Amino acid sequence: LNLILNHRCAGQVVGSRRFGPRSGNWCLYTMIFFSFFKTLVGKTVTVELKNDLAIEGTLQSVDQYLNVKLQNISVADPEKYPHMMSVKNCFVRGSIIRYIQLPAEDVDTELLQDAARREATEKAAGAR
Repeated sequence: LNLILNHRCAGQVVGSRRFGPRSGNWCLYTMIFFSFFKTLVGKTVTVELKNDLAIEGTLQSVDQYLNVKLQNISVADPEKYPHMMSVKNCFVRGSIIRYIQLPAEDVDTELLQDAARREATEKAAGAR
């Protein structure tokens, strides 16, 4: 089983809320995902890009823009992307990531939910 986290581009609508740099939610959700992905450094993940290329590799680093560096990569469909067979390490810009698939055993969903609740509570208290 894989847990799939969807990274939405700034400015898109998620549910009934706008998710963008000016919405107030953007910083909150980006920081939650950034903190969460930092805990997964050294784990194997699959990154699916918007051009349908799926790259599996070891997460080396992630930054505040959700750019990721992968080591020891392999491509899910080598027949379709033969030029990627010689690439072993890569940097992926966060804005071109569609999904990041994570092994379920590496995800502490309770910790992630608690962090989201805590940050939402702090934001609500700060708005008063």
